[in-house]
Order: sequence, then structure tokens, then C-alpha cells
Amino acid sequence: MAAAKIQKTIARQQENSARSPFYGRISEGQFYEAHQQLRVIASRYVKSENWDAAIDLLYGGALALLKAGQGGSGGDLGIFLVDVLGKGGKEVGVGEKSKLLTILRAFPKGEPTKKRFVTEMINWSSKVGEYPLGDPELHHVAGSIFAEECEPYDAERHLALGTKDSPEQLAKCEYEWYTQDDSHTAALYAARAILPYLLVGNLRSANKAHLIFTSCLNSGNKSVSVQEVSSKSSDMRVYPVLPLLNFLGLLLLAVQRGSSELYKQLAKHYAPHVKEVGVWDDALAQIGEMYFGIRIPRQGNPLFDMMGSMMGFGGGSPKPKPKKVEVAPPPPADLD
Repeated sequence: MAAAKIQKTIARQQENSARSPFYGRISEGQFYEAHQQLRVIASRYVKSENWDAAIDLLYGGALALLKAGQGGSGGDLGIFLVDVLGKGGKEVGVGEKSKLLTILRAFPKGEPTKKRFVTEMINWSSKVGEYPLGDPELHHVAGSIFAEECEPYDAERHLALGTKDSPEQLAKCEYEWYTQDDSHTAALYAARAILPYLLVGNLRSANKAHLIFTSCLNSGNKSVSVQEVSSKSSDMRVYPVLPLLNFLGLLLLAVQRGSSELYKQLAKHYAPHVKEVGVWDDALAQIGEMYFGIRIPRQGNPLFDMMGSMMGFGGGSPKPKPKKVEVAPPPPADLD
């Protein structure tokens, strides 16, 4: 029902924008003139606080310019639209999201203003919506588009904060990225899908990302041997030649069971392998503190910290104590 409502809203918005005289100018190739006039009139609407008229005008103009291949001008109007949504006090509703996502999908691949549009869109949703890190649906669509366009870093940033469908997109994106690298690097790419979810307290999505990545690995890389290990409480895939991938699977099991002892054993056993990676230390320390109550050692220069606290430039400011994430119920463990 919600999807159908969004589609009807989009169709009505597109029909209204087609009646605009600016649409004719754009179809005639008068892009600069149309862009400037749209901006001027939208600014007048904003000044008179006619928010709905400004929003409809900017939406239609941005979409028309983007469809005409004018990414810069269309993106500029799209960013203006987000600004008006904020000034007009608009909430994150179906109509607002349908406008923004329609514009986002209309951006040409590689258009530089798209990333700024996404940033502004997410920032607006975080300020007026119920999610402090931004609306999950907006994150999911943005991340999925970046994944399709082979922009893995931007895909990661948004899919990690997306919906229940995001782990599949992220895991498949990381696997495709991995296929361009050496076979022994699988865990490095799997971790890029798993650790971010753990760091935001989303164990379910971390498990799903692990399952999908390893399934892709099993079907796509027959040279990597795998063994199925089962117990009363869990099933696990073990990779004899990929110790770090085993570590990630056992890490998820430890988090699910809430076992600090298991975590400490894992950290000790796999320490040489983790050290070789060199970039997991901070993430694992945060996970240890979040899920197992293992405090991160706070280090610093005492004199610098004292001066910083006195002068207000950093070092001495105490960091807020992280809240331990409760995973309930720990038993039984189920990695699916």
C-alpha cells in the first residue's frame, strides 16, 4: 500500500511539473535561462513563505533538468529543494521522500552534485525525522545507487544505516569488489560489511551480511575450501585457508552469546592475523567495549591533556562513557 501511494504521488507530481512553462524552455534546450528563472521565482515563494509552491516548482524543475542531462543545474535545484523543506518545517513524509528519491534516481551517473544532494537530504531527515543518523529508507536507496555505480565507499556509508534489505546489498557490493582482488583477501571485504553493523548495534544485519558474503564466496570461488561445523546451538562455515574469515564468524557468535571470555580467547588466538591487517584495532576495541564491557585504555600526554582542558582545545575533554549494547537473549545462538 505504501509503495503504491508513493508511485501515485510521483505520477501526480510529474504531471503537474509537465504543465509548467519552464518545462517547455527546458525541452527547447534553454537550460541556463530556465534554471535561473526557476531559482528567482522559487526564491520569491520562499520569501513569502509559500513553501508548497516553492517545493513543487523546484521539484518539477530539478527533475526536468536532470532528465535533460543537466546534472549540475538539476542538482542545484534539488539541493535548493532540500533547503526549502527544512525552512518550511516539512516532516519526513511519503510525499517528501518520494520527491527526493525521484530526483536522486534521475541524477546521471558520476554527476558530482549528487553526493552533495544526498548529504543534504540525509542531514534534513536527521534534523526533522525520528532517526538521528538519517532516515533508513533514504540511506538504503542512496547506498544501493552508489553500489550499482561501483562507488563502494559511499555505498558502505549509507547501507550501514539503511533498512533490513541493506545488508544484502552491502554484502554483494563488497563481494563484487573482492572479486577484483586476490582470493586470500576475502575477510578484508567481508569485514567492511560486518563490522559497521556491529558498531551501530545491529547484530541481525551483521549476521545477514556475513551469511550472504560467505554464500557468494562458496558459490563464486570454488578454489576456496569450506567445512560446515554444527553444534546444538549453532552452525558455522570454517575456511581452513582464511583464518580471518573464521575470526569474523566466531566474533558474531561471541557477540550473540554475550561471552566476554570467548571474545578474549578469539582476540588472543587471532592476534597475529589481526595485527597483519592493521586497520581493525579501533573497531574491535569499540566492539569489545560495546558488547563485552571491556574498557578501552585511554592514553595521552598528561601535560597536554591538562593544558587542553584548561584552554579548551581538545585533549583533556573527557569522552562520554560508551553504553554497553545488550544482545538479548544470548542463548541459543543462531547465525542465520
